[in-house]
Amino acid sequence: MAVKAVVFDVGRVLYDWDRRYLFEKLIEDQEDLDRFLADVVPIDWHEQHDAGRPIDLMVEERIARFPEHAQLLYAYRHRWLETIPGPVAGVHRLVEELAKNGVPLFAITNFGADFWAMFRPTAPIFDQFSDIVVSGIEQMTKPGDAIYRLALERFGLAPGEGFFVDDSLPNVEAARTNGFVAHHFTDAESLARELAALELLPSQSDHVEHVG
Repeated sequence: MAVKAVVFDVGRVLYDWDRRYLFEKLIEDQEDLDRFLADVVPIDWHEQHDAGRPIDLMVEERIARFPEHAQLLYAYRHRWLETIPGPVAGVHRLVEELAKNGVPLFAITNFGADFWAMFRPTAPIFDQFSDIVVSGIEQMTKPGDAIYRLALERFGLAPGEGFFVDDSLPNVEAARTNGFVAHHFTDAESLARELAALELLPSQSDHVEHVG
């Protein structure tokens, strides 16, 4: 069955994202910054929000444990958009070209519901997308099987019709297990070549923004 739609991850595929972008503005010493990221806001703590826990509750729990970091934790809640500095180079150009070619666009993202509500109005690229499965809203995350099955149903795609793009290899492998053709994202150039090979774009040379 031929691929007919492209399904994007969001963080580090469409938009750059790192907790460090915010906290490096607030913590000058690099060792203190690394320690804070590892101990106070570790990635597995953040992923609780991706899975559906409200961020306000999570922050209050964390302040009870680390009261000396209360202001930094409140900053994570209220200044979270500063963890997203902008689009990943070249990828939005590909989205625009796919849309012009009439290719249906979707997304599956591990993203907390509260943070998604903050972020979505700042990201008009998603106006091009027919549907987006957000983990925090659905309370299921990648690479679990359920979120891919839900996406196929929601997007109206049969197995083999969706081309899934993610920077996480476990997410890519799980997508392949659950009915997607999948691409492990590293950069826009290699993605463009694969989209061209699938005849979703006519060629890669005219559609990629080269940096530097």
